[in-house]
Amino acid sequence: MSSTAQVVAGATVVAIAGAYAWQVGHRSADPPSVPALLTLVVFGAAVWAWMGSGLDDTYVSLAAVIALIVVGVLPAEDLFAALGSELIWLMLGAFVMAAGIARTGLATRAAVALAVRARNPRQLVHLLTVGLVGTAYVVPSTSARAVLAVPVFVALASVLAPRRRLVKALALLFPTVILLSAVGSLLGAGAHLLTSQALAAATGTGIGYVGWLLPGLPLAVVSSHLAAELLLWMFTTREDRATRVQITPDDFVDERWSSLSRPTDPLTGPLTGPLTTVQLRALVVLAGAVALWISEPLHGISPAVVALLGALAVAAPRCGVVAIGPALKEVPWSLLLFLAATLALGTALIDSGAAAWLAGRVLEPLSAAPPVVFLAVVVVLSTVLHLVVQSRSARSSVLVPIVVALAPAAGLAPAAAAFASTAAAGFCHTLPASAKPVTVFARVDGIDTYDRSDLFRLSRVLMPLHAVLVLTFALWLWPHLGLPLT
Repeated sequence: MSSTAQVVAGATVVAIAGAYAWQVGHRSADPPSVPALLTLVVFGAAVWAWMGSGLDDTYVSLAAVIALIVVGVLPAEDLFAALGSELIWLMLGAFVMAAGIARTGLATRAAVALAVRARNPRQLVHLLTVGLVGTAYVVPSTSARAVLAVPVFVALASVLAPRRRLVKALALLFPTVILLSAVGSLLGAGAHLLTSQALAAATGTGIGYVGWLLPGLPLAVVSSHLAAELLLWMFTTREDRATRVQITPDDFVDERWSSLSRPTDPLTGPLTGPLTTVQLRALVVLAGAVALWISEPLHGISPAVVALLGALAVAAPRCGVVAIGPALKEVPWSLLLFLAATLALGTALIDSGAAAWLAGRVLEPLSAAPPVVFLAVVVVLSTVLHLVVQSRSARSSVLVPIVVALAPAAGLAPAAAAFASTAAAGFCHTLPASAKPVTVFARVDGIDTYDRSDLFRLSRVLMPLHAVLVLTFALWLWPHLGLPLT
């Protein structure tokens, strides 16, 4: 079916669903208001388009918000306010910082320092996992982290080319750990910021940097290393795991630069030896930003202001590491617009009463069940939804307002339920199109990585394992780390 035909068919389905919802609403004892009904129709159209229309996610979100503005459900000021929200400025500053830090080669240098210490495949995958988890605190986008990691994988794949099973395991390791470890940081994915914003809109209190770090980091570390071990077990043999590996810094150098006296990244700087001046500057800026984010309760400086201070520092004339112009060109403006649009869409769902009404119809039967049952359903639903809605931020904009609205009736704290939902949504490995990092490593030029059958094989084991892990953390660990269940 062509894209045009899909759009026409989808519009027809939405129109029929809207008419049906109107009839059901008027027959029920508690029908939705007209603004709520209009919001549900537009929201349903957006979900359908995210699921499989082939349209760009940002285009869909903006179209949905504009539709709500045109029909009078959402004030235009709400969209403009979303564009100027703290979330957008936080992401903007973090991306400029990340652009400067990436230019210095610090991330590649750290990966090299870890990889060269490995003496066998198990050490290699776990050392790489440590490095990949760390990038969640440097680069505020799973897609950007994947692109940053590709050169490291290519170098490793070249060295280990005769060991095809190990290369496949490494190809799966990079996107798997990048996606699972994102939960460790509030800036790890746009969905996290959307969740915090939705909580703030509904309850008056979101989740700050430290509030996210404390429960998120343990899950990021445990899930990433469990996945690394699982990949070794599923995709390599005992003989593969017993055979030594030998990797040197020279393996990460392009042949055109092999005559240099020490290994050097052709785009950034030295990969071994003392840190350069620009690398030291970038490291100081990064450490300072993280320290200020963590100590926010002491000084009260907004995380967005901290990010902008870091952006100014890395782009400062003479003492910075990148000019502000080139850094701004690397900011994914499409992602920022998508976040702003979904923020406005989430506001419409809450303010119109659509989220509360939908929660009552979809999940109300579970509100009488024990809180553990409700939480389990939320975690499972959040885990499997990636099969129909590819964007993690879109999934959060679909689920989180509903979960937040219904959690109190189920006897759960909205923050705990929303965090568990967002953490579970971090699994999106089943299809190459399920997440951009999976797509990136499925198509690396000149290297045979993995196909759909490999992803299905991994998901059959990792998906239920991840859901159980999130539920376990939510029930027994997170209440001790600032996320009580009730």
